Amino acid sequence: MTQQIAIEPISQTAFAPFGQIIDIDGSPDKIINMGLCGRYHDRGQFDIIDGSLGLSLFDATPRDLPYELTLVERHPLGSQCFIPMSQAPFLVIVAPDENNTPGRPQAFMTEPGQAINFHRNTWHGVLTPLQAPGLFAVLDRIGSGPNLEEFFFDTPYVVGSKF
Repeated sequence: MTQQIAIEPISQTAFAPFGQIIDIDGSPDKIINMGLCGRYHDRGQFDIIDGSLGLSLFDATPRDLPYELTLVERHPLGSQCFIPMSQAPFLVIVAPDENNTPGRPQAFMTEPGQAINFHRNTWHGVLTPLQAPGLFAVLDRIGSGPNLEEFFFDTPYVVGSKF
């Protein structure tokens, strides 16, 4: 038997316990390049233990809704930032920590042009684009030591737009 999760629009307030939304909300901090570019400075705060911040490219296969959620993961040694390389929204799944296991997941849909940065040690779903291309720049910890914990749900969740 599956459990159902409705997708919510993402907001700074709802997502704050799990990470940051990175976007160009508000006015630029500075206008540069002869007045032709707005700089939105220092939008992400990265938390890395015993390693360095690295940039990788991920090419994820788009998923369909409803989406069956069976796995979440977390990174105890570093935050992880997903930056879409297209203007397509993507699905973000997170779960609160309850005694070192994930609690009931929540699902959010980003707006075009938004990136997200998971706090270090936050349970989250895998990279889940809903349309091609599924190309993302990912900023996360590069270093030795175990920085990935996976959790498989005994009963999967079905994530959809409406239930």
